[in-house]
Amino acid sequence: MSSDPLIPYRELAREAGFDLLGVAPAEPPATGPELEAWLGAGYHADMAWIERQRERLLDPRRVLPAARTILCLGISHARPPAEFRGGGRVARYAAHRDYHNAIGNELRRWVRKLVERGLAGEARAVVDAGPVLERAHAARAGLGFIGRSANLLHHRYGPWLFLAEVLIDRELPAEPKNAPGSCGTCTACVDLCPTRAIVADRVVDARRCISYWTIEAKGFVPRELRRSFGPWVFGCDVCSEVCPFGSRAPATGFDFGHHPALESFRLEDLFALDEPAFAAAFAGSALRRPGRSGLLRNAAIALANLARRDAWPTLVRALDDGDPVVRGHAAWALGELDRDQARRELAPRAAGETEPRAREEMQQILGDAP
Repeated sequence: MSSDPLIPYRELAREAGFDLLGVAPAEPPATGPELEAWLGAGYHADMAWIERQRERLLDPRRVLPAARTILCLGISHARPPAEFRGGGRVARYAAHRDYHNAIGNELRRWVRKLVERGLAGEARAVVDAGPVLERAHAARAGLGFIGRSANLLHHRYGPWLFLAEVLIDRELPAEPKNAPGSCGTCTACVDLCPTRAIVADRVVDARRCISYWTIEAKGFVPRELRRSFGPWVFGCDVCSEVCPFGSRAPATGFDFGHHPALESFRLEDLFALDEPAFAAAFAGSALRRPGRSGLLRNAAIALANLARRDAWPTLVRALDDGDPVVRGHAAWALGELDRDQARRELAPRAAGETEPRAREEMQQILGDAP
C-alpha cells in the first residue's frame, strides 16, 4: 500500500471532474510584492475590492486562521471560440453556465466528502472571486507557471483553466517549488494585445484591458480604446489564443453546459430587452455581470467595429433608450458607421439630451463638442 498521503485527495478530485490537483503551503504567496506594486501603480483601475482585500490576499491564513495547506484545483474549459449569432465575441469561459456556480457547487460537495472521510476538519472553498491569489498558489502547487500575460499556463491545458482552492487545517507535503515552464523568447501576447494592456512581464494594466472594460467597468468606455475592442462584447481571449500553450490545448471533457442566450440572440436583439427581460434571458450566465447597461454598451461598440451597417435602425432606436450610457455609445457607433448620416440623426437629439456625457458623445460627431 502506498504511503502517499495525497492519494485520497487526488482520487476524490478526479471523481469530481477536476483535471488537476496540487498542494501548496498556506503561506503568504511569493508574488505578494508584485501585488503591492500593481496596486501602487493603480493598475487595478476602480476594482476597489482588491485594495480592500489586500491583507487577506497577502496571507491565506487571514481567510482561514486554521489553514495549513491549500489544495489547488484546476479544470479545463478549452472550447471553440464563442460568439452571438451574427458576430460579437464572448470569452470562452463565459459561453457556459456561470462557472462560479458550476464549479462552486461541485467544490462544496467535494469539501463535504473531505470532512466526512476525515481528510479535513476545518476547510474553506474559494472559486475565483475569493480573497486568494490563486495563480500564485497554483504555480507554487505545480499546476503551471505564470506567463508573460499574467495567465497561469499548463503544459497540456495552456491558459484554459478554471482555478479553485480549498484551504484545510491539515499539514500535507507541498509540491516542489517553481513549476517547470517558461515563455522563453515568445512575446506573442504582448505584441498582439489589441490595447497594449500587458505593460511588463506578468503585469496587466486593467485600465487598458478589454476584459476589464467589457466586464468590470461601469459607464463610458474611453473613446481612444473603443476601436481596439474589435468584436469583443464580453471579455477577451486574444492573449490566450495567440499563446502557443493555448493554441494546442485539447478540448475539455467537463460539460459546463452551453448558455442558450448565445444561440438565441443577435447583438441587435439585445437592445429590445428591458431590465427584467435581460435578467431572465441571461439567468445563470456570467454575461449578467456588466448588467444591461454594460452589455448593450459593449454591443454598440462591437456593431460599429464589425461594420454592421444592417444594425443601423437598431442603433437609431437606441438613441431613445432610457440609459444614457447606451444612448451615448449608440451615437458613437452610428458615427463610426456613417458620420454624415449620423449627424442628421443626432442633430435634433443632441439639443434635447439632458445627460452631459451622452450629449458630449453626440456633439463629438456633430463637430461642436466643448
